[in-house]
Amino acid sequence: MSKKFYGNLLLFLTAFIWGTSFVAQVLGGQSSIGPFTFNFSRNMVAGFFLLIIVIPFLSNRDKKANNGVAPAKGDQKTLLLGGISCGLALFFAMTFQQIGIMESTAGKAGFITALYIVIVPLLGVFIGKRVTLKMWACVVIAAIGMYLLSFKSGFDIGKGDILLLICAVLFSVHILVIDHFSPKVDGVKMSCIQFFVAGFFSLVLALVRENVVFANILESAIPILYVGILSSGIGYTLQIVAQKDTDPTVASLILSLESVFAAISGAIYLHERMTPRELLGCAIMMAAIVYAQVPEKRKLGKLN
Repeated sequence: MSKKFYGNLLLFLTAFIWGTSFVAQVLGGQSSIGPFTFNFSRNMVAGFFLLIIVIPFLSNRDKKANNGVAPAKGDQKTLLLGGISCGLALFFAMTFQQIGIMESTAGKAGFITALYIVIVPLLGVFIGKRVTLKMWACVVIAAIGMYLLSFKSGFDIGKGDILLLICAVLFSVHILVIDHFSPKVDGVKMSCIQFFVAGFFSLVLALVRENVVFANILESAIPILYVGILSSGIGYTLQIVAQKDTDPTVASLILSLESVFAAISGAIYLHERMTPRELLGCAIMMAAIVYAQVPEKRKLGKLN
């Protein structure tokens, strides 16, 4: 099977992990620690989780790939630049998401965050990314499905929702930054760097704006470990690895399934009941994702 298929499969797994993590984030937001302390903790857990994995076998793999020679200095600079860029984008996106989710529901937060399916192709146009008519159709269909899934009636937007909308823009930037750097560097190492960068800036804000108490962090250990290891450590790393072989618009469509998984997990663990309207929204979104995977017929006379 093709690299594209495996890449898309990893993105489906990422969407599942992210969607179920909204429950942990809601629980974390209801705990005695502030949003910046929560984000600092999850990023440090993710960073050290990857570091434990990276050190034992990635160093050996790199030496074998380069016949015992260390990677070129230019590659290290690109890796560092990519990690810092991704880390800054992730830090700002996580900050707005964690603050916004404290004033929203898991399902609604999943929907608004996943609006990057619309924002990614829009931003991509400005940097020369080509988006086909079929992809635009899939984006619109998926957005309709997300609306049915997440909004009970009307279009009520509160303060938390506005923050989550800003978060969606920032996650779109994060996706495009990954699209730029992921083919050039080791994805796991870049992911590890981004977590320590995001964790550092989260700690700075936590020390300035919150009362950081280690005992309170321990009380929230379960949601922090879940989000830190699964959502961040595994989820964001899978995203970076998978996006090497996937178009960013297609990637954003698949990742938008996190809103479906957020609604389902919210219904199971937080008793946020799903209505027939919400189930219809899930079905429409899934249809849009499946349609996006159907290969288009190439016109005769074109090589690409």
